Amino acid sequence: MAGPVSTAFEARALWLEHLANERRASPRTLEAYGFIVARYIAFLEQHRGEALTVRGLSEVLAGDVRAWLAHLRSGETPLSPRSLSQSLSAIRTFHRFLDRRLDAPNAAIALVRGPRVTPGAPSPVSEDQARGLIEEPALDPDREDWEVARDQAVLTLLYGCGLRISEALSLMRSDAPLPDVLRIVGKGSKTRVVPVLPAVREAIDAYLASLPFVLAPGDALFRAKRGGPLSPRHVQATVQNLRSRLGLPDSATPHALRHSFATHLLGAGADLRSIQELLGHASLSTTQRYTQVDAQALLSAYANAHPRA
Repeated sequence: MAGPVSTAFEARALWLEHLANERRASPRTLEAYGFIVARYIAFLEQHRGEALTVRGLSEVLAGDVRAWLAHLRSGETPLSPRSLSQSLSAIRTFHRFLDRRLDAPNAAIALVRGPRVTPGAPSPVSEDQARGLIEEPALDPDREDWEVARDQAVLTLLYGCGLRISEALSLMRSDAPLPDVLRIVGKGSKTRVVPVLPAVREAIDAYLASLPFVLAPGDALFRAKRGGPLSPRHVQATVQNLRSRLGLPDSATPHALRHSFATHLLGAGADLRSIQELLGHASLSTTQRYTQVDAQALLSAYANAHPRA
């Protein structure tokens, strides 16, 4: 951004440029963080009755931030404790940027505590349900063969390699045929190596064999019906339709296939450190949530099978 930064919204724009160009934040993160900070600034301006400057941001009080959180908690669409916690995290990130880049520190932000959030256990699907989600597209008579192959390839990739949707859709034509291991760039630009199962490679090969478009090496591997890159929303809508047909709960999402990848590996005897590396988790505590799921499965099996249960 050319010229000096004086207003709060100019600071926001500079911060988003920093996140995009230096931190390599995903478009989804930029959209979410940008929206949160825009609401924050707008609230403070209304709260104070004046336009907010960069210097004014350094003078925001802890009470002002608490009032903003209370506003989010009691608005027309109240935010959950988890969403409130994420909003406060975005604001702290913004203020750290103001401190380091625009010489506008604010010690009061550190005094604000977010709501207590109890991490929930992941909600995986069973092995049979995962298989059903992958096989079900073939039973849809309204889909062309190449679309069926594409949907099966994407879902097989999510379950077989434990990828996030964004990671699967970031693959290029030059990445296929898939090698024995994939180098995936995940959150925070962290690179990890993921083994590729034969079933995953075969699903991708079947999709490419039926694909009606000619792709350049740098084109996105997965294509939409009209030839453009496939969007995350399409994958989400596809799984929503599939789970309805299969009678699965709302928790059966594309991301649940990633959870299932980890949970089923853990159940088969894989150690947590290996699963952490495969998923690209920065902290082992994040991966340890899967032990809750595995324990729940054991207790459920015990209750169903033990003669004295």
